[in-house]
Amino acid sequence: MAKGIKGLDKLMKKYGELAEQAAGESMGRAVGASAKLIQGEAKLLCPGNDGELRRSIKTRVETAEEGTIGAVYTNKKYGPYVELGTGPRGEADHAGISPLVTPAYSQSPWWIHESQIDAKIAEKYHWFYIDTPEGRFYQCSGQPAQPFLYPALKNNEERVTRNIANYVAREIRKVCK
Repeated sequence: MAKGIKGLDKLMKKYGELAEQAAGESMGRAVGASAKLIQGEAKLLCPGNDGELRRSIKTRVETAEEGTIGAVYTNKKYGPYVELGTGPRGEADHAGISPLVTPAYSQSPWWIHESQIDAKIAEKYHWFYIDTPEGRFYQCSGQPAQPFLYPALKNNEERVTRNIANYVAREIRKVCK
């Protein structure tokens, strides 16, 4: 006759359910805290003239059946151009961008009408310009990549992984007491 603890299977099943529940509930908080960590570094790395892009860096956490996803992003349309660079200059100098992204850079310079750019910014970059009856046009050959989102993630990858694991383990220990 085999001896054992009566109800051990039921107890282990309940323990597993509690641990899963604690991990699931805490995962959103852990991912959110990690996203905030990455957001902070992205803001430090973000180049800026007036700080508009830096202030636009946000976080979002989504939980679905497949898991929890944290996102650090900017809602500024020009954010990807800063991160990845543009034109021939971006193609020539794009160190630090994600290796999973392969941008297609325009190979020809383009013209920007004075109504579409602040004159101080155009002067800052010393762009060639021509004056026409329609106004001043600045020639732009793009900008080098100035990555801030991807490096913030890569710089904190181990820390984020460790923080999430520790946070979830703490929550499971709380439930098991």
